[in-house]
Amino acid sequence: MQLPVNAFKQAILADQPQIGLWCSLSSYQVVELVARSQFDWLLLDMEHAPNDISTLHTQLMATEGARSHPVVRPPWNDMLWIKRCLDIGAQSLLLPYVQNAEEAANAVAWSRFPKGGMRGVASGTRAGGFGRIKDFLHNVQEQTCVLVQLESMEAIRNVDAICALDGVDGVFIGPSDLSADMNHLGDIQHPEVQETIAAAIRRIRANGKAAGILTTEAQGQQYIDMGARFVAVGTDMTLLRLATDALAARFRQAQ
Repeated sequence: MQLPVNAFKQAILADQPQIGLWCSLSSYQVVELVARSQFDWLLLDMEHAPNDISTLHTQLMATEGARSHPVVRPPWNDMLWIKRCLDIGAQSLLLPYVQNAEEAANAVAWSRFPKGGMRGVASGTRAGGFGRIKDFLHNVQEQTCVLVQLESMEAIRNVDAICALDGVDGVFIGPSDLSADMNHLGDIQHPEVQETIAAAIRRIRANGKAAGILTTEAQGQQYIDMGARFVAVGTDMTLLRLATDALAARFRQAQ
């Protein structure tokens, strides 16, 4: 049994845009459906969605054989959560609310086995093919992708130090929390917020790292043109809400 290749990591390191969808419904059936929709990656959310480790496990299984690569966002940048998500087979992690180089360095260390890190050692997990993947402990780091999420002005000010760390593969800008921290709660499109995001993307790219963001279909290409390389262009909840509201409205109007 071979260790799966992380095509998402390869793509962002090669500066190839990856288009994603945010999944917050915590349903393996929804994930199985949208994983066949030809998105490059799916964000499986545990921070703002009612996922636990068991439901996440089913969602990871639901992506097997599909084009879309699952990126897992644990509830927090925490050693225990990182270990548990990696053990059940997550290869790519998006760690929320990373504020500085020390916190980013922790994220990297907690995702790697010793001596290069502090990840708890277990080779008989789903990630290791239940003990069937030869040399899993020595090779898994190459296929592990660590993405850190900047969600405040403090984090933005520290972006160069964060990007300088070996093992940080990508830097994601969280626009909602960033706008709130800038005193523009709920107004991601405020000119000050948009300029801060654009400047951060430029700095991330200048440091040789892949930049990412969650946005809308209307603005997705704009961020790609700015240089963002992993861009989520919608959410499963929004797509379902818009479609069901529109369908119900058409029939209400016909009565």
